[in-house]
Amino acid sequence: MAIRMPRIIQARQILKRSLSNGGSTPASMDIPKGYFAIYVGEQEKKRFVVPVSILSEPRFQELLHQSEQEFGYNHPMGGITIPCSEDVFTDLASRFGAF
Repeated sequence: MAIRMPRIIQARQILKRSLSNGGSTPASMDIPKGYFAIYVGEQEKKRFVVPVSILSEPRFQELLHQSEQEFGYNHPMGGITIPCSEDVFTDLASRFGAF
C-alpha cells in the first residue's frame, strides 16, 4: 500500500491543478460532493462524473499521467480530459464500480 501512495498523491495534485485552471461554470455546479467531472474521448469528448475514489485506481492514474503528457494542465474542455476511447474508460470505470 505504501508503494501506491506517491502515485495517489500525484493523481490528486493533477486533479487540483486541473480544477484550479477551470472556472466555476454552471456545468460544474451539478457535480455531487465526492465526485468530479472528466471528459473522455479521442475525437469527440463525452463528460463523465466519477467518484474521487477512482483516483486510487492504478489504471486511472496511468490515464491521468497520459493526460498530463498530452495536455499539461491546460485542458481544452476546462476540466480533466482523458485521451482514450470511451470504451476503454467505461470498462475501467465499471470494473472499479464508478458507474
